[in-house]
Amino acid sequence: MLFKAGFLGTKALMYMDIVTLYFAVLPLLLGGSIYLAIRGNYRRHYQSQLLLLTMTVIMVLIFETGVRLSGGFALYAPQSTWSYDFLLIFLMIHILIALLAVGGWIYLIVSSYKSYINNTLTNHRKHRRMGRWIYTALTITSIMGCSIYLFLFV
Repeated sequence: MLFKAGFLGTKALMYMDIVTLYFAVLPLLLGGSIYLAIRGNYRRHYQSQLLLLTMTVIMVLIFETGVRLSGGFALYAPQSTWSYDFLLIFLMIHILIALLAVGGWIYLIVSSYKSYINNTLTNHRKHRRMGRWIYTALTITSIMGCSIYLFLFV
């Protein structure tokens, strides 16, 4: 099913459409989760962050598995109207930002949970500052990922 034609009307396969759609709405979902924290509902904020992180990792695993099984970047890039070099550099920057963002996200969730359990969650400013950085990096990553989809399949 995941390797059938997608539903977005492009040359992409189903799994790519699903993953792209998820990452297109991820910044909005993250914004909703952040809104929970602004309203003081820290428990729901933490639960939604953990759920979104889990879903993001699952989507990345689906995408990476699908790409490897369906031919990879080397198969898709030559079909694009964009130059291979541009696509490769754009992809490398995308991967770097994504790794930093997800690594920071994992760190923030784990450290916040430890602080909550130990009743030492006192530095809200640092959490907010790091959260803004992570939100920005995840949003940039989502935009870049959706752009790569457009570069390759539209």
